Amino acid sequence: MPNTPAFTTATPATQMGTAPAPHNPGVPLATDWFDRIAINTPAAERRAETLTTRRSLKKEWQAAWLVNAIRCMDLTTLAGDDTEARVERLCAKARNPLADHILEGLGLGAMQTGAVCVYPTMVAAAVRALEGSGIPVASVATGFPAGLMPLDLRLAEIHYAVDQGAQEIDIVITRAHVLRADWAALYDEIAAMRAACGPAHMKAILATGDLKTLRNVYKASMVAMQAGADFIKTSTGKEGVNATLPVSLTMVRALRDYGARTGLRVGFKPAGGMKTAKDALAWQILMKEELGTDWLRPGLFRLGASSMLADIERQLEHHVTGRYASSSRHAIA
Repeated sequence: MPNTPAFTTATPATQMGTAPAPHNPGVPLATDWFDRIAINTPAAERRAETLTTRRSLKKEWQAAWLVNAIRCMDLTTLAGDDTEARVERLCAKARNPLADHILEGLGLGAMQTGAVCVYPTMVAAAVRALEGSGIPVASVATGFPAGLMPLDLRLAEIHYAVDQGAQEIDIVITRAHVLRADWAALYDEIAAMRAACGPAHMKAILATGDLKTLRNVYKASMVAMQAGADFIKTSTGKEGVNATLPVSLTMVRALRDYGARTGLRVGFKPAGGMKTAKDALAWQILMKEELGTDWLRPGLFRLGASSMLADIERQLEHHVTGRYASSSRHAIA
């Protein structure tokens, strides 16, 4: 077993702060930033395929990146049978995502996940359960996951979630605006949602599996940022196709282009379809390769994949003890 006091210096990402990035104030709609964009889909797919082969992460370095993935994770429950008791269990796991013997073996003190994400009616329970932890509560809103509600009702849902104590709001866009290339309607909708969020950070879920092409993904990403999104997020997790590396690469390139034009930093959250520690590494490698280590912290990067936590914990157990724990040793939450 490696001597791990040096573990926390294995990668700069493990030392980065958890403070949220400043709000993105947005800019006026500028379709000329993207109306002639061309994306070579086969090239994007090839780039995505080679990402994980360009950087080899072994032993304590791999462990450090897996710990960072936990710190950037939005631990989530969005089920029809959610209860306050389930949310409380989830919040307990967010406060203590790793068993004590794993933390001790890694040479780490207390750690926690990036946020807890729930439905609006569960926000108050999550806020109570996380009191004093500093972990923000995120709430989906705006008729999640389809978003097919009148705009005034979607805005009212945002107001409700913020009033209940949500510090982050994950909104969903109207996919039809993208498919019709009605960028003004999309911009106005997202800008109204941004205003309704008030002090809360807003993540714009693009539901990329419904957008048909990478060009549409890029354009929707740019409009969302122009309208004031603090994060752009791939998916609700409920579509047939959720986060993929080619889609994520396209969105990250849009982030980079928006930053080059405005000097503003917008965060990124892939969500849905990611289940393993290997996935956690792949998406972090994407951020490192495309945007640098600044995007490997919770203020600018989140993973919407609660199910991968069990596999990460399993891999870290092996790193510390040399053996894998049985599934019965992992928390049900």
